[in-house]
Amino acid sequence: MEFLYGRNSVLEALGASRRIDKVLVATGTHGLEPLVNLARSRHVAVELVDRQRVDQLAGSHHHQGVVAQAEPFQYTHLDDLLTSQAEPPFLLGLDSLQDPQNFGTLLRTALAVGVQGVILPVHRAVSVTPAVSNASAGAVEHLRVARVTNLARALGQLKERGVWVFGLAVEADQPYWQADLSGPLALMVGSEGSGLSRLVREACDVVVQIPMAAGSIASLNASVAGSLALYEAFRQRTTPRGKLSRPT
Repeated sequence: MEFLYGRNSVLEALGASRRIDKVLVATGTHGLEPLVNLARSRHVAVELVDRQRVDQLAGSHHHQGVVAQAEPFQYTHLDDLLTSQAEPPFLLGLDSLQDPQNFGTLLRTALAVGVQGVILPVHRAVSVTPAVSNASAGAVEHLRVARVTNLARALGQLKERGVWVFGLAVEADQPYWQADLSGPLALMVGSEGSGLSRLVREACDVVVQIPMAAGSIASLNASVAGSLALYEAFRQRTTPRGKLSRPT
């Protein structure tokens, strides 16, 4: 079991499919009536405890007065991300992302733009933790996330099923808004320090960049860059420009 913390994180978990065993509310906390009512409607026990206990369970002071004892996040299989899709696949891939805040921000953006699933490696990468759930404002509770042992190989499997893989890289020549992101898509965002790994970059069909003004910073935060590209994909997918043909 683990302890989710933060109002949005707990509220979204209660409204999703994750099993919640208990909700603990710090004494003196106000404004939690909708959350408490939802918990009770799901027959989840609600306990009033001192704030120090909530601090201890959350491992953070940023819990907004509530934690929930929950089962660990349940990952899905890569194949499940491509089945039963009424629309062309729209996936987000994260190559060795390390920071929970970046991960959470990207998950929140992914849900907002209609991403159907998220792919990340098992090793040397952040996983879905209570900190990530809190950073995503609970968005992760409504997304399917698959962990794979070999990210480059997984991208090859996606390509075999007709998914185009686009990677973000500082050194790319093509601006992201010039790429056709309206078809079956997996958008790859690299790690905070080194970007896309060599094997993942080689697995990409197209690599694009986020242009910046001359003399400005060298690159953007991973979550900012990824969010920009995700919203461009969303714009194109809601106003289609036509389909790509895979280069030979």
